[in-house]
Amino acid sequence: MVSRTNRWPVKLALATVTLIMVSIACTNFQAPEIKGIDAWINSEPLTIKELRGKVVLIDFWTYSCVNCIRTFPYLREWNAKYADDGLVIIGVHSPEFEFEKDYSNVLRATQDNGITWPVAQDNEFETWKNYSNRFWPAKYLIDKEGVVRYTHFGEGAYDETEKQIRDLLIDAGADLSDSSVESPSGQVVDQSFIQLPRASVTRELYAGFVLAELGEYVRQKDFFKKTGSVVELESPEDHKPGVIYFDGSWVVWPEHTRHGRDTTGYEDVLSLVYSARSLNVVLSSDSGEPYTVRITLNGEFLTEENKGEDVTIAPNGESFLYVDAPRMYNVIEAPGFAKDNRLTMSSNSDDFSIFAFTFGVYETGP
Repeated sequence: MVSRTNRWPVKLALATVTLIMVSIACTNFQAPEIKGIDAWINSEPLTIKELRGKVVLIDFWTYSCVNCIRTFPYLREWNAKYADDGLVIIGVHSPEFEFEKDYSNVLRATQDNGITWPVAQDNEFETWKNYSNRFWPAKYLIDKEGVVRYTHFGEGAYDETEKQIRDLLIDAGADLSDSSVESPSGQVVDQSFIQLPRASVTRELYAGFVLAELGEYVRQKDFFKKTGSVVELESPEDHKPGVIYFDGSWVVWPEHTRHGRDTTGYEDVLSLVYSARSLNVVLSSDSGEPYTVRITLNGEFLTEENKGEDVTIAPNGESFLYVDAPRMYNVIEAPGFAKDNRLTMSSNSDDFSIFAFTFGVYETGP
């Protein structure tokens, strides 16, 4: 993952005991200032200093990150409940991919996700580095004196985070006697995943050569031999789980892999064997022109029962993604967790650009 500190940031689905211990050890320090911001959305520029007396929640995020997307409903709820009582949420957008540096892309993401609180574009990771942050998403809760009193890395712990917000607001003089104290419920893990012995969800996979080699997300040797130019790839008969395979003409770049030619019959294919309930993919278009991607699962087109939010079923029964912006697309929303599913994706457009895959085991959502 991209970092301006030569240290790999980490995206976290769940906070472990170790991380909770780290977060506790890192609290009760003066909040670093917000700095190096390229642009502000939903607000004039803000500083920690001028927000003294308020309770501030700094949320580090990047808009194509599924772990960040899963936290948005809780952030929206807290903003609606507590903004009038003195809570200020500031989303510090530190981009994972180059296209996430574009102001119009970030603006669209805030609009699509109902983000109405201030967002600071931290394109050069200046604020990220000032907080010594390493995770997407990450939350730093700051009291009325400008002291970081609570941190949380990753998804989850929504009830604990809200409790900390309420405690600091009351300490700052807010009257929350008429405000609901009902704790937000976290996302529910799919029962079929829980009940399956030794079940595991496929890890996040990256399609650019930098991380694909580091994490062995792609294991075709020719994939790494001719980066930046069209290369003909052929996958083995045996596809290992949790590995991306390419067949046909492709161009391999540091962050993504792009289809290497225009075709008419979906000749060039990306394949993936995965275990999860839901599957998402980050896609973009090099030219900016929209295109379609044909999807199959276990040799069949998707149906209304297993398609993701962004998939369209054509009148002839074929299933497609319509890619019109650089973002995360929700491809699969199966009824339950299943092991060793075989996904294929193909497009006739040479704009078809793949960055990353993410997977989920919650009952609903990406």
